[in-house]
Amino acid sequence: MKRVAVLAGAAALAIGSGSVAAQQTQGSPPFTVGNPLGMPVTPAATGVFEPVSKDVKVYGAIYSAESCSYDAQRGVIVVPNRVMPQTVQANDAFVSFINHDGSVNTARWIGVQSPADRAKLTPALVLNEPFGSDIINGRLYVADRDGGTSPSDTSVAVIRAFDLKTGSPVWQARVPGVDWINDIEVTDDGTVYATRTGSQDAGTWQVWRIAPNGTPSLFVQGAPLNLPNGIAFDARGNIVVVNIGDDAVLTFSPAGKLLKTEHAAQAGSDGLVVMRDGTKYVSSVRFGGVSRIRPGQPAELIARNIPSAASMCYDAGANQLVIPMNANNALAFIKLDR
Repeated sequence: MKRVAVLAGAAALAIGSGSVAAQQTQGSPPFTVGNPLGMPVTPAATGVFEPVSKDVKVYGAIYSAESCSYDAQRGVIVVPNRVMPQTVQANDAFVSFINHDGSVNTARWIGVQSPADRAKLTPALVLNEPFGSDIINGRLYVADRDGGTSPSDTSVAVIRAFDLKTGSPVWQARVPGVDWINDIEVTDDGTVYATRTGSQDAGTWQVWRIAPNGTPSLFVQGAPLNLPNGIAFDARGNIVVVNIGDDAVLTFSPAGKLLKTEHAAQAGSDGLVVMRDGTKYVSSVRFGGVSRIRPGQPAELIARNIPSAASMCYDAGANQLVIPMNANNALAFIKLDR
């Protein structure tokens, strides 16, 4: 997945909530994130920390992850973990840092606190059930949601952004009338493009555009979208979308015009990575394959039978695809040819 684009479609709706203010409460603890593997797990007041021994390798730390992004500054894979659904436990998601080889760098970075303690932080932490994610200009963006804790509690999609240096919440925007967002991609100016997979009703198949000030507007709706999922930008700033409902790989202009339709080797698409040379990689959450679509060529399967192959990312530091395996609580790694 990555970069560039602008402009919007129709139907501006309600305004998001904009920048998150750090509201001080007397005696409240400052916002903190977890340490890399070592002791203590949580930051010590004295600042003393010792990392895990170099001869120790740890794998895991992933819990129902739907997406990942690559942090070039740290050289780690950033993985939001959904953990429990809202009906079981609200505000218990967390973010992990994973090394190129799959070993754990930081088991819990954002979200080291228990749900009961997160509201006491300054600023308070809310991270309920993150799906898609993206990193741009020092921020981690995630597609989250509020509500949905019971049949009577309406779920509403929320895009949240966190400072990559401190982990602190810095921005959020709600998309009223939308229950949840699947995947996101963010431009350099902070404009978010987001897919709503929806239901069997074609009217719910949507791509949204959320402006930097938090204002959402409908970008594309209905066919040729078909349960849209993965989203990315190509090198020209066009918006590329893949469908779960078929094998279509759709390229839209920043004005929302369909420019090109390609086809993955399998239907049921979830993850999407677009390289600078125009090569596209598409993962199928339903059939487990990874398609490579070189410009002007038919798709070819480069990997097969990956269970629940979700919204993958490109690890530029190791030239590999990283694929969250959803309910398997794991990541799959695919080395690419140079």
